[in-house]
Amino acid sequence: MPLSLVTAVRSVAGPHRSRNEDSAGAAPAFAFVADGVGGHAGGDVASWTVAHRVTAALAAADGPALGVDELRAAVAVANADLARRVRREPELEGMATTFTGVFCGADAVRVVHIGDSRAYLLRDGDARRVTRDDSLVQLLLEAGVIDPAEAPQHPRRNVILHCLAGDTADPAHVTVLEVDARPGDRWLMATDGLTDYLPEDRVLELLGSADGPDGAADALVEAAMDADAWDNVSVVVADVVVAEASASSREARLAGAAADASRGVVLDPTA
Repeated sequence: MPLSLVTAVRSVAGPHRSRNEDSAGAAPAFAFVADGVGGHAGGDVASWTVAHRVTAALAAADGPALGVDELRAAVAVANADLARRVRREPELEGMATTFTGVFCGADAVRVVHIGDSRAYLLRDGDARRVTRDDSLVQLLLEAGVIDPAEAPQHPRRNVILHCLAGDTADPAHVTVLEVDARPGDRWLMATDGLTDYLPEDRVLELLGSADGPDGAADALVEAAMDADAWDNVSVVVADVVVAEASASSREARLAGAAADASRGVVLDPTA
């Protein structure tokens, strides 16, 4: 029984940022967020570049879903795009982005993740975080140096250990998970503009309290704004459903930096 996604995509700069460095995208076959790493030149360009390269790989796929190796290859090409753009535009040196997405197959969802954006799964009323943050705070938590109550206010909570920055070693740090998929599952992909400002139990409560993806996405963004989030906020909510005959991975919607054509073009991977 083929499955697909019904999605809602939201990406806002927020009241404290002059531009949106996040990108988000969704289609019946996939949903993702990418957070241009703050403090680096061209964070918006980095997230734009990766968003468009991965979307192009999905559009060019022969079948409805990409396998693990194909997903890794798509992310590796996107990462190489970043290096090519820096060679063409040296002022972008240092740009980087996180990437977290789900890709829907016949009976499983593949989760692709690097950085500190997150993926959550709500199933039968129970919700959990699926991804592990590639961050210094996560290491400190796992080592018992700090407790969970300290993490949201830790002075180095924004230090990420792995991301896509154009280095040839970056793709080796990408995590790909395979999770069985069931109609009725609800996924959330979110940048840290949401999760840094809303407690995780509140995020999960809002995720499950709305009837559809649009209501959940609106409630999450509104709650982040009410919490006076100082970062860009991007969320994609995706409900797993039985696929319609017309569903196609080519029906992509992009938001945030990825929706701004001025960021550039996807480069020829052979260049």
